Amino acid sequence: MMKFLYSGILFAGCTFSAVAQSPKEPVKITDMLKIKTAGAVTISKDGSKAAFNVMTIEPDGDSKTDFKYNTQVWMVPTDGSSQPRQLTSRESAMQPAWSPDGRQLAFVRAADGKSQIFLLSLDGGEAVQLTKFKYGAAAPVWSPDGKQLLFAASVPFKDLLKDAELNPGKQSPRWPAEKPGFAKNEQLTAAEVKADPDGSLDEVRAYLDNNANDRKARIFNKLNFLDETNISSDMSFNHYFVVNAVAGATPVAITKGFYRFNGAGFTPDGKQLLLAGDVDSLEHPDRSLESQLFLVNTNGTNFRKVLGEDGKVYSNPRISPSGKWIAFQHGTTSFVNVPALAIMPLNGTAKDIVDIPFDRNKGTVTWSADEQFLYFTAQSNGGMPLYRADIKSRKVDQLTDYNSGISSFDITGNKLVYVKAEVANPFELYLADAAAKNPKRISNFNEWVNNKLISQPEKKTFTNSKGMTVEYWVMKPANYVAGKKYPVVLEIHGGPSAMWGPGESSMWHEFQYFCSKGYGVVYCNPRGSGGYGVDFLRGNINDWGAGPSSDVLTALDKAVAEGWADTSRLTITGGSYAGYLVAWIIAHDQRFKAACSQRGVYDLATFFGEGNAWRLVPNYFGGYPWEPATKAILERESPINYVQNMHTPYIVFHGDNDRRTGFVQSEMLYHSLKALGRPVEYVRHPNATHEITRSGDNRQRIDQLLRTWEFFQRYIQ
Repeated sequence: MMKFLYSGILFAGCTFSAVAQSPKEPVKITDMLKIKTAGAVTISKDGSKAAFNVMTIEPDGDSKTDFKYNTQVWMVPTDGSSQPRQLTSRESAMQPAWSPDGRQLAFVRAADGKSQIFLLSLDGGEAVQLTKFKYGAAAPVWSPDGKQLLFAASVPFKDLLKDAELNPGKQSPRWPAEKPGFAKNEQLTAAEVKADPDGSLDEVRAYLDNNANDRKARIFNKLNFLDETNISSDMSFNHYFVVNAVAGATPVAITKGFYRFNGAGFTPDGKQLLLAGDVDSLEHPDRSLESQLFLVNTNGTNFRKVLGEDGKVYSNPRISPSGKWIAFQHGTTSFVNVPALAIMPLNGTAKDIVDIPFDRNKGTVTWSADEQFLYFTAQSNGGMPLYRADIKSRKVDQLTDYNSGISSFDITGNKLVYVKAEVANPFELYLADAAAKNPKRISNFNEWVNNKLISQPEKKTFTNSKGMTVEYWVMKPANYVAGKKYPVVLEIHGGPSAMWGPGESSMWHEFQYFCSKGYGVVYCNPRGSGGYGVDFLRGNINDWGAGPSSDVLTALDKAVAEGWADTSRLTITGGSYAGYLVAWIIAHDQRFKAACSQRGVYDLATFFGEGNAWRLVPNYFGGYPWEPATKAILERESPINYVQNMHTPYIVFHGDNDRRTGFVQSEMLYHSLKALGRPVEYVRHPNATHEITRSGDNRQRIDQLLRTWEFFQRYIQ
């Protein structure tokens, strides 16, 4: 969610020359452990101070090789008079929220295995645990009078069935449980009987239920039976509660039933809540993709729909400071679209919706205090700038550049505090005015970067076969000397709707590491990437392979044409969808000396069955694997069907617990290549999920990048 600053091409060229003579050190693999990540910025109501999170990586106990993440709450005055100071310590603390008088901070920390809300007085003393809720508590929001807090909790389905407050009368849901052979939800409300394997039908069913409860069997009747890490028959429902801001107070449920809610906030008078959710669906929650907006009194009464219709998603509602307006986003249930930003009177209807045209995905929508503007961030052209939309004119102004990324921000009056990512520094905190003018850096979390050789990206463009402008970036080795030839790694992003650029923080270390090892790095945003509008986003519909491959290879060709790249030492790597694209490319192009795929998709029909992101198949290819037309497309677009053409030395990674893409396809790919006698190595990381390279075990993150580099070195030396 961040963007990056890079110098212009002329400056970058001078930097490379200076770098060769600089005493600065190259970026090391272990430097990833030094990166401190700031986020969750929130400014007090009076604008005098800001709170935020800082995530660090530190040794895990006494181990010298294992590391854990630790997040703490920090505070800084917004007049720039002093450096930030840490407010919490020990166990991770996150999601800070200011009380209206600015004298307390609510935050979330784990306690007895569940997240709970704590209160910290700025007058001094230790944080006090506010909630000890059986379902946990997260996302705290203060009431306008400071007497209560709103929070969210995830309630397991089995508990919801028995919870008289959340499920009055202990009813079954209106939607069918989809258990074959039973009418609607008949078995969910069956009377309790003793368990007996030799008894009656009901007693046998009770015996089988006990086996399931004791994890001797797992029974699946739901469509989405895969979560991020495992197969699961469980369901949970996000509900909202209000609790008095006094330790020991009992939370009161505001939302109820077998529905999921998110994004709740108080109206300025404190009498109502605006929230999004999926109420009124008669479909099973796994099948219902719609989202609606609702208003409810803060005592849970007068629950009513504000906006909602079939096939539409209304999300991220924000109430204006006066309570007159709401801002929100709306779009279709398709995965491949750009939701529209809109405003409407709080008590209006669909006919009162006014869209604010802006063809990018928008995040962190925030009202200005005078209600003249909406602020938001948006991935765009390799960066994540901060934007400001004028409510009257509906004109959107870009406040920060494409070469940096604003990952978190808040604004109060004329004070803007934000976290910026850029090539020169992965994360720091900045202070500016409401127009993002006169920025001042107010933190030094990653000051260690000042002593490192940093390679700056050079931005280029070309027009692809569809007439689209494709942006790409070239990073020369950190020790670049004109006239020498260097190996190159072609880096590809996943998604397929992700976007890379100079402000993309998740790849900061990997790009700089390869440059420090003497590689040039080339990356681009091929058709299908986010950040360029809906037409560009949909540019790879029914075309995951040939079209995007043409774009990334054209970027490489143009970089090679500059004359510094050694064409006998080209390598390629990518993860997730990019793991797919690497496999596709080496099945159709033999220029690379070595290749690496991480957590990829290789057989689209199998992916439909084993990946929890299976809806990408109907969204991108128009149907299901058993439908003749779609089946033909999936066979054409699946790299596994070209495995006989893969000759490039290849290392393939996957996590044991990666259920987003599923890991069976990587086994299929490796087994096929091994049977063909091709040079392939397969690496599985125990307990690793799809997020291994971003938020996974730090030793495994180091392992994966080192193994990639070591494998490439076998073939380019």
